[in-house]
Amino acid sequence: MKVAEELVRFYGRAQGRVQGVGFRYLVQQNARELGITGWVRNMDDGSVTMELQGPQDAIDEQEKRIREGNYFVHVQSLELEAREVVAGEKKFDIRY
Repeated sequence: MKVAEELVRFYGRAQGRVQGVGFRYLVQQNARELGITGWVRNMDDGSVTMELQGPQDAIDEQEKRIREGNYFVHVQSLELEAREVVAGEKKFDIRY
């Protein structure tokens, strides 16, 4: 029997070319692949904020993927800070 991995949660803020380029969908797709819950949202200042919850190794991989971006997405900075885990959270949402 596998022991459940301890969950961690981080609030993040990404800046760069992260709006109008599919960034939120990229974050959501990666989150679903990695088993991460939480949310992502565009901000009025051009940044994108998010909360990511899952095992530390999944969060580390998500952070790596976000920083790498893709042809359209170019992250200049990504700040992460620890938050309290949200019990019972089941999915990853794009918030508007």
